[in-house]
Amino acid sequence: MSIDISELRGLPVADKLRIVTQLWDDIAASTVPVVLPPEVVEEASRRSAELTADPSFAIDDDELWRRVNG
Repeated sequence: MSIDISELRGLPVADKLRIVTQLWDDIAASTVPVVLPPEVVEEASRRSAELTADPSFAIDDDELWRRVNG
């Protein structure tokens, strides 16, 4: 399957977000297992080990949304 991404680049940000959300929802609803590249699994494992070693590294929900919302 080939998609010409140059057309997508020209879309307004709101349209891009709508498309990404629809794609993400479609992936989440799928029963097909998602196979992650080894480097993604390794990074997730590294971050998990980092958090286990130093739980103070974590942030709570309030801090997360403070950072997201600026």
